[in-house]
Amino acid sequence: MKILAGDAVRGDSGQRGEPIAICGIGCRMPGGASTADSFWSLLRDGVDAIQEIPADRWNVETFYDPELGTPGKTNAKWGGFVEDIDRFDADFFGISPREATRIDPQQRLLLEVAWEGLEDAGLVPSALAGTGVGVFAGLSSADYMMLAQSDADLSKIDAHTNTGSAMSIAANRVSYALD
Repeated sequence: MKILAGDAVRGDSGQRGEPIAICGIGCRMPGGASTADSFWSLLRDGVDAIQEIPADRWNVETFYDPELGTPGKTNAKWGGFVEDIDRFDADFFGISPREATRIDPQQRLLLEVAWEGLEDAGLVPSALAGTGVGVFAGLSSADYMMLAQSDADLSKIDAHTNTGSAMSIAANRVSYALD
């Protein structure tokens, strides 16, 4: 479905609702799609973006077992992986290097794609300060938080650990960073 500026979206009742507009897009998708055009190309060309788990994510042989339900193991060797999740320009967003290491990659990616979406829409982020703009976001897993909590080195837990790993703060991180 393609929604254009001024199109009305039908609600659950089938009634025409309020008009909406998608003004800008930022994205990070498996298969190297990091722009709306590259994502569209991936879809249009029928590219299968699922791949074997990259060695830099985790050692497949350590955790893989073809037997379903083996404790501490997975029976999956494949997934959709977003590239360069470890590359984040914290300074660009006014975030200290120490805090950046505590921020869940989902929050980092959200900051980047929110900025790119504004750029794509031709909006200057500073011009939105003090306006009635809403930020809505959903995160899907707490892997990073679980990893941080399982770290035996308690000296690595600090004031940034909670805000960096709490999924409930993602939308606020964007609104705070962009004022």
